[in-house]
Parts: sequence; C-alpha cells; structure tokens
Amino acid sequence: MHEREEQLINFYRRTRRMPGYKELMKLWDFKSKNAVYKVIEKMVDAGIINKDRGGHIAPTESFNEIKMLGLVEAGIPTEAEYAAAYETVSIDELLVENREASYILRVKGESMIEAGIREGDMVIAERGSNANDGDIVIAEVDGGWTMKYFRRRGARIYLEPANIAMQPIYPEEELRIAAIVKAVIRKY
Repeated sequence: MHEREEQLINFYRRTRRMPGYKELMKLWDFKSKNAVYKVIEKMVDAGIINKDRGGHIAPTESFNEIKMLGLVEAGIPTEAEYAAAYETVSIDELLVENREASYILRVKGESMIEAGIREGDMVIAERGSNANDGDIVIAEVDGGWTMKYFRRRGARIYLEPANIAMQPIYPEEELRIAAIVKAVIRKY
C-alpha cells in the first residue's frame, strides 16, 4: 500500500486535487473500480485519506508532511545528526496557527530587508488587530497599505521599517492593523 499511497500523494501535489475512481484505476493499473474501492477503504481506515459525504476522497494533514532528516550546522562543520526514521513535519502546522484567519501576501519593496524579508518573498499573515510592540504587521496607514514593525512608545504609535535607509511612519490621520506576520517563505 505504501507505493499506492505515494502515487496518490504525488498525483495530489501535481494537480492540487484528488483523483476520481477512474483516474485511480489508471494510476494504480487496476481493471475494476471495486479494487480501487477496497484500497480506498483501507487507506481511510489507516487515516491516510478521508471521504466526504458524497464518497469522494479528500486529503488528510499527512499530504502536507515532509520527511525530517535531521539537523545541519550553519556554522563550523560537524557530524550530521539524523532524525528517527519516518519522522515528518507538516508545513501547514508549522507555519499556520489559525487557517481561517490566515492568508499569504507577496512582498514588494525593500523596507524589511534587515528583518530578513526581501522583495519576492511571501509572508503568512494572520488577521487580527492586537499587535504587540515589535510585531511585524500588515497595516493601513493614512489610506495606504504597508508591512512594518509595530512600535508603541507611551501613547505614541508608529510603524518602523527594517531598513536603515528608510524613516519610521507616524500616522497623520489613521492607523489600522489588519494582520500580524507569522512566517516568511522564500523559494530559491
């Protein structure tokens, strides 16, 4: 079943949808839908996939997991430390705390480069206006949108860039926090 599970996951990752029974017959080289049905039932029982009310298969959290191999030294080279076999990490669980309140934005501009956020990166933001001093926020300030550090000094609130060449933004009329940045994604 492990090979069939991998084929199913690869199909899902490639197409961003689950296959139908006819597609599974072809994928697994089966001659009948009944054979597909039996494998699907075993996968559902094992928690590999789910079924909705209409009998359509649906992915579980395991579809977003990646094998965790171990640690790598970012300083002086040392012996590699490997994780236990089959240990995995779910990227969704690692990066997204509240799925319903979260969204992704692509970064434009250089104002957060000293925070390690570059143009072209993506950030995962979680809706909410309760920012703490030092949070990176998505904010509407005087009618325009930006991403900056939220700063509070006494009664004064402002937005601070992470780029020494840029000045803090002090709202003249309105500052509304829309979301707090939770993660940065960069693809090389």
